[in-house]
Formats: sequence, structure tokens, C-alpha cells
Amino acid sequence: MHEFSIALGIIEIAEENARKADAKVIHEIEIEVGTLSGVMTDALKNALEVAVENTILKNTKRTFLELQAKGRCESCSCEFELNGYMTPCPTCQGFNFDIIQGQELRVKSLSVD
Repeated sequence: MHEFSIALGIIEIAEENARKADAKVIHEIEIEVGTLSGVMTDALKNALEVAVENTILKNTKRTFLELQAKGRCESCSCEFELNGYMTPCPTCQGFNFDIIQGQELRVKSLSVD
């Protein structure tokens, strides 16, 4: 389960930013997970639940924000939601598109004191 190593990376990012802000408490962490990121959100939540023991994030509210994948058709410039990598453009039915959102996995924000 690679979600556990991702959880450890999230903790590292949060702790580093808390040190930079000279914060003693992290009240909330917001994590964005794209629908095409390859990360299973429930598995990541469970991994974080275990990984935060004995860290500054133990009592932190963890908020997960799902980013729906979106594409832009290279043929007609239509922007549309992607349900997967083989979603046709709703305008021209083409499959030649750029993914413009949905592969992200990032710490969006921290609320600290």
C-alpha cells in the first residue's frame, strides 16, 4: 500500500511548515486528491490515522478535498470532466485531450498556532 508512504510524506511536509511558522499546534490540514492521482482516498485516510501517532498531527483535523479530473480537447478546445483516461470529448467525441486537473496530490493548507 503506497498510501502509507504518502501519509509519511504528508506528515513531513506539515511538520516542516509548522517549524518554519514556529507553530506548536496544527489545527487543520487540507489535502487535495485528484480523481486520476492513483491514490485511494480511503486508504490514505486510514494510513494517516496510523501514521500521525506521536506526531504534531495526532489531534489535527484532516480534511480531504476531491478534485474531479478535467480535460481540454486538443481538437475543439472543449473543457470537460473526465471519468477516466478513455473519456471522449462530449463535443467532438475525440480522445485527444490534455488533462488539466485531477492528477494532483498535495497539501493545500495548514491552520496553525
